[in-house]
Amino acid sequence: MTAQRLVVIGADAAGMSAASQARRRKGPDELAITAFERGHHTSYSACGIPYWIGGDVDGPDRLIARTASEHRSRGIDLRLGIEAVELDPDRGRVRTRDADGSYAWTPYDHLVIATGAVPARPRIPGIDADGVFGVQTLDDGEAVLDGLARDGVRSAVVVGGGYIGVEMAEAMLRRGLSVTVVDAGDQPMSTLDPDMGALVRDAMEGMGIEVVSGAQVREVLTGGDGRARAVATKDAEYPADIVVLGIGVRPGTELARDAGLPLGEAGGLLTDRAQRVRGHGEIWAGGDCVEVLNVVSGSLQHVALGTHANKHGLVIGTNIGGGYATFPGVVGTAVSKVCDVEIARTGLKESQARAAGLRYVTATIESTSRAGYYPDASPMTVKMLAELGSGRLLGTQIVGREGAAKRVDVAAVALTAGMTVEAMTSLDLGYAPPFSPVWDPVLVAARKAAAAVGQP
Repeated sequence: MTAQRLVVIGADAAGMSAASQARRRKGPDELAITAFERGHHTSYSACGIPYWIGGDVDGPDRLIARTASEHRSRGIDLRLGIEAVELDPDRGRVRTRDADGSYAWTPYDHLVIATGAVPARPRIPGIDADGVFGVQTLDDGEAVLDGLARDGVRSAVVVGGGYIGVEMAEAMLRRGLSVTVVDAGDQPMSTLDPDMGALVRDAMEGMGIEVVSGAQVREVLTGGDGRARAVATKDAEYPADIVVLGIGVRPGTELARDAGLPLGEAGGLLTDRAQRVRGHGEIWAGGDCVEVLNVVSGSLQHVALGTHANKHGLVIGTNIGGGYATFPGVVGTAVSKVCDVEIARTGLKESQARAAGLRYVTATIESTSRAGYYPDASPMTVKMLAELGSGRLLGTQIVGREGAAKRVDVAAVALTAGMTVEAMTSLDLGYAPPFSPVWDPVLVAARKAAAAVGQP
């Protein structure tokens, strides 16, 4: 019997999870697996790069979950430094280019597209100057550290106030630099409502980070040596010995687009629940290059998170390996921090609820992470959205200190279960003074939201 041929494009979370799961289910005699990766690393945590740069993680090796040699020892033909440049779905083949510029076609019976996401990069003068860095791969992290090691690096400008932006602002602060965050939004963390984003801004400014909101970067100014020296907006210039781009990412789907594969409004590949590309039974896709269903709003969205990518890979590998699995969607959970301030959200924020045509109420409460009398109890703010009429939980946002962010997981489970805020108030959550007040802050917010929608 001739083995089927599985080709994987992209050897990080989704791609190698798919390859590894397929290998567990089928041996080399049944399934030959080839994976192409244009970079130099595989199966690593991109989410950990800001903490490596900031000094919390000692070296890039700590971010690698499984090395290339480990994958190869499991019967996966993993080829680094080789870029896929063309897809031919009609003939079932992939064209690649290696480091010396040679091209080759590789046929497949199953194709997994796991091309990830690429950093958003504004088209402005100076954006490609020395000293300007994106943060997406381990190679990017090495480049940032090399830039920080240069003499005379004292100031940093981070462009963008989202997850990567605030995490890189912390990293630069921990490196001893003066830090300015320039963000186009009204408040940092646009994944939060503006009132909650304002709490993040106040905390960042209290740490000594200058936050410039509502400002579009027009140019990266350079010195006589061609290196970045400042970032210019309409109204001001901000000195910068190093510039970090934290504007966000977009799906890396150029290959798929050129091959005529279906893309959504956000530019991500469209798949069914089994992660098959729509209309192409032999092509699968997962990770940051796809769009996923938000089960709260019922709409598709692009969510670039390793948690989802690994689940997509598990689903794909199970299905290619002869099993059956599906990915049901997301509720939009994410957590981050900047120094000691924790930030969390799940479900819909107000603008998303309005866009989905939902009528809702909000409830915001102040509480503490522990019993108020217990040492080191820290403050937190919890905001909750509930649907008018039904009382269904729609979303939760949390900003606070230690012990705040992971409380969002209770709300994420409630969203997945379709619970009402009134039902949430009866949840049997763990209590002891070192861990929580008698009424956990999430339940306090649920009580207030239930009252707002008229539930007892």
